[in-house]
Amino acid sequence: MTKRKNRTYTNEFKQEAVALVTEQGYSVPKAAASLGITDKLLYNWKAKLEAEQSGVALSADERDELLRLRKENKELRMEKDIL
Repeated sequence: MTKRKNRTYTNEFKQEAVALVTEQGYSVPKAAASLGITDKLLYNWKAKLEAEQSGVALSADERDELLRLRKENKELRMEKDIL
């Protein structure tokens, strides 16, 4: 029995896949079939991209910055406590 390997997709691929649906008028099942991915995966990418654009969810850059700022804040608090 072979183990299934999860495929990873670049952000550019995801954005272009969603663009097929939102900008070029393809249906999600038709676009997913032409790209060799599942409908559910494309629906998830579409929902995530729409949430990021509406400001509900954080983008990858914003998430990275938030993590960096939290780490910096923690270090500054520790330095303050030492003094």
